Amino acid sequence: MKILDRYLLKTFLGTFATVFVILFFVFILQTVWLFIAELAGKDLDFVMVIKFLAFSMPRIVPLVLPLSILLASIMSFGNLSEHYEFAAMKSSGISLQRAMRSLTIAIALLSIVAFLFANNVIPYAEFRFVNFRKNIAQAKPALAITEGQFSDVGLYNIKVNKKSGENGNHLTGITIHQKSQNGDGSKTVIRATDGELISSDKTSILQLVLNDGNYYQDIVPKKYEDRDKLPFAKSSFKKYRINIDLSQLNKVDTKDETVSNTNTMLNVSDLRYTLDSLNKNRNTEIVSFSENSAARLGTLTDNNAHAITKKKPLVKNLLSLYNNKQKSEILNAASSNAQSTLYTIDATRSELDNKKKNINGHILALYDKFVIVYACFLMFFIGAPLGAIIRKGGLGLPIVFAVLIFISFHFINTFGKRISQEDGLPPFFGSWMSSMILTPLAVLLTYRATNDIGLINMDVILAPVQKIFQKLFQKIIPSQNKE
Repeated sequence: MKILDRYLLKTFLGTFATVFVILFFVFILQTVWLFIAELAGKDLDFVMVIKFLAFSMPRIVPLVLPLSILLASIMSFGNLSEHYEFAAMKSSGISLQRAMRSLTIAIALLSIVAFLFANNVIPYAEFRFVNFRKNIAQAKPALAITEGQFSDVGLYNIKVNKKSGENGNHLTGITIHQKSQNGDGSKTVIRATDGELISSDKTSILQLVLNDGNYYQDIVPKKYEDRDKLPFAKSSFKKYRINIDLSQLNKVDTKDETVSNTNTMLNVSDLRYTLDSLNKNRNTEIVSFSENSAARLGTLTDNNAHAITKKKPLVKNLLSLYNNKQKSEILNAASSNAQSTLYTIDATRSELDNKKKNINGHILALYDKFVIVYACFLMFFIGAPLGAIIRKGGLGLPIVFAVLIFISFHFINTFGKRISQEDGLPPFFGSWMSSMILTPLAVLLTYRATNDIGLINMDVILAPVQKIFQKLFQKIIPSQNKE
């Protein structure tokens, strides 16, 4: 049996290594495509590009590893079935479960490695990835500006004719378009003969010093008919300084939450500690808000009301006890206090919702480190029996099944996490939803492969159709005989 185990391990691991390398290369190309705007046209040397890709590669592994196991298991077991090697094993009394035993141990070891990788390597790589990009902006801020074209840097579009100096910090022929912040369509244009970029490791502010230039700004008149005259203000300067936030340099898509969220940089112990602090902070804020609300309501109580009720019985219309001036003051105060309370409640609720989303994100990041472990087993127990059933190896039909299953898994996983992030579903179910849905499929395929049942029992589908046609023929034939 050791010979058989070695043969199965050699077949599976060889296929797995080949598939993993190919898929990893494909996903790397996808990463390059996502960050092509950061890499292209910014004079990055080869070493910096390699570091950039190296720090972004580990996040690919949770996607590539389950898909590689799924495809490799379908191909390996499909190959064995196609060449009747499984038939030979079964004739020798070796069941499918026995054949999968050694590979199950290999998958268990691979899952442990995957957990250690997700718990240690990926958080470290994410931390280095974000800081590497920040260091690029601080050490070489001129990389964000490309010669001969407008570069989007925060609130400015900057164009320079030429960059010079050791780090390209000296700029010549500068044109700057400042974006309008009030949405009135006004424009601000700054032109300068030359300038210099000044940055420091101790601050996150980049200074752009401009020399010998002009400042043009549109003026939006109050009267609509005066706008056709297109008035503007012009001023000249010998030296002009612009402060730019370095976080705007090398800016990526704001939808890419993995770059900005710190939960991807934490391991299991750090996530648990952070979650405990976040929950305590949120609970403290809830208690503080309730106490402040109670104290505020207490200050609004009329201290003389109790004395009045002792002398006079309660009346239905309390306002009738006051004159018109007092009624107006009371109603205005009540309206103002009610609006203020509503604003406070809305602001606090929004802040608490954001904190809850942050907590959910950390919980999802915690569960993801364990989901990848189960996903390795799940994909193996789907792929191995599926390959034994379809009896096809190679890169044809196995790729079709593998892609369909993995897309379903990834879509359900992303869908569940998005809902959980918005607090529409408990984070546990959001993280494990795809595993819960596909686990019955793994059990069903394993059962059918063990009992030599096909993927689909066609008799169940064809038998009712055959009965219908038989009844139709029986009715047609007697009618023809009578004629």
